[in-house]
Amino acid sequence: MGIFRTTFAIAGYGSLATTASWLLLTRQCTMRDIPKSDYIFNHTLFARYNPSNNPVTQDICVRRVQLKKIKPELLEGGEDGRLVEAFCQGVWGGLGYAYQRRFLEKKYRGPETAHQTWDRKDLQTSKYEVGTQITDHFEVVSRTPTSIIVRCGDSPRNLDVRESDGLFEMVAEVKEAEGVAEFGLKSVFYNGVAIPEAGKVLDEPMGPWIQWLHGQYDKLLMETSLRGKVLR
Repeated sequence: MGIFRTTFAIAGYGSLATTASWLLLTRQCTMRDIPKSDYIFNHTLFARYNPSNNPVTQDICVRRVQLKKIKPELLEGGEDGRLVEAFCQGVWGGLGYAYQRRFLEKKYRGPETAHQTWDRKDLQTSKYEVGTQITDHFEVVSRTPTSIIVRCGDSPRNLDVRESDGLFEMVAEVKEAEGVAEFGLKSVFYNGVAIPEAGKVLDEPMGPWIQWLHGQYDKLLMETSLRGKVLR
């Protein structure tokens, strides 16, 4: 998961996370462990890309927003998925992803990746249908009215089981009875090719420090997405 190390080392999000302004910006975001009973661990995609069921680094960033604060047109679609689509557009087309997008563009944009989505204006308007490839690092592998899942960790041109692999889910669910919408950024990372030696257990792919940094990045993606595409 070297992209996170590089992103934070150069962009300085680690130091940003210690400031009062950062705490104020992300005060409504909550980081949680994903329950072992969560459907993503029983998803066919997880079984396909992590065939040995190797240890994972996982977390979910959750943010609840009052419905009255959300653009009304995003709540009018019922089951057409427009709320999660706008949330996804904000994640990839927002300011939070701007540095990583430029970093990947400099390294990987070319004739062989011309079919992928690169420009911010396109990231902000894409429908994120299954098969959409994002900046040579993500590919949409599942979409429902409340969820968009991308495969991450390596180029989508690498179709095999990977050493650096993962699933990243964007969730937007309306809870009418509570008067809120709940947004989530769910991450599950794993080494799909490792085979543990007899009697030994593999380590998780990320150490505690890198996982903490990743959590701060999730908070950044959450806030810039909501403020840019979802909130009034």
